[in-house]
Amino acid sequence: MKISALGEFPLIERIAQRLPPYRKDVRVGIGDDVAVLEVDDQTYQLATCDIQVEGAHFSRHSITPYQLGRKAAAINLSDIAAKGGTPEHFLVSLALPPDTEVSWVDALYDGLREEASRYDADIVGGNLSKTDGPIVVDVFLLGQVSQEEALLRSGARVGDVVLVTGCLGVSAAGLALVLQPDLGVESEEAEQLLAAHFTPTPRIWEGRAIASRRRATAMIDLSDGLSSDIGHICDESDVGVRLWAKRLPVSGATRRVAELTGRVDWALALQGGEDYELCFTAPPEVERELAAAVREATGTEVTSIGEVLPDEAGRWVQLPDGREIPLKPEGWDHFRVGA
Repeated sequence: MKISALGEFPLIERIAQRLPPYRKDVRVGIGDDVAVLEVDDQTYQLATCDIQVEGAHFSRHSITPYQLGRKAAAINLSDIAAKGGTPEHFLVSLALPPDTEVSWVDALYDGLREEASRYDADIVGGNLSKTDGPIVVDVFLLGQVSQEEALLRSGARVGDVVLVTGCLGVSAAGLALVLQPDLGVESEEAEQLLAAHFTPTPRIWEGRAIASRRRATAMIDLSDGLSSDIGHICDESDVGVRLWAKRLPVSGATRRVAELTGRVDWALALQGGEDYELCFTAPPEVERELAAAVREATGTEVTSIGEVLPDEAGRWVQLPDGREIPLKPEGWDHFRVGA
């Protein structure tokens, strides 16, 4: 069987099954975007890595090396944000063709450095290798969070509300502009959408505001798309979910791109990946408190988009007309045919 038939997440499960049991200090291991490791009885070490491969994740013709550096750092920072943690130290490994311009590497590190410094993190090492294939930028990040504030994917409870920061579908709208630059979107809106796609904002401070209240029950960042990522919370928490399509926060610019490309705006918000917003669950009585805390700390809005159901109730999307359809994981899968 080829991995294209197996798929990304079953492949991860298969790899995990072939490895020996974890050491006693591993709280969360393979299957999550972040390894959670006990440092002492009060602190968790967070460890994450993410890779950018030319041709799969980026094209040198559409993204500058500075933008790529910022994005490569941001997507790792987003993983730390999803645990409510604080980032600390980056390591960066590069595989480069020998004819790569030195100035390209300089600009890449300018972007990496700038994005890391925004959150008081530093770059402490890495590795370099020659390749005859595409450029590979592999970034590893360590962070930290107190055990009392750490938010995992496994804590959602029946009756919780589902909330998200910011707006959804923005990166997907930006990608649509990369592929169809003549769509006719006004320049200011186009710049906003392209910036969201090329240099996403990791929600570190929003994650800290949520975690420090100690009222949320589970959290994840939206990298593969809401329809896929909410499923990870359901899997780890043994719950179901109902999402309300009409409540999904979609910006006016994203809505216009959806119209111009013949797509439904809520579907773009549900299925589009790389938004790097935070999706979290919490008891309904603390919804306003958490939304206010995030808004006061960061200016970012929080929207209630669904409810947590018993596992046996399933996973659903309630359409704007009131009909319900099954929630299918239609976000990004690296090995799916056509992905």
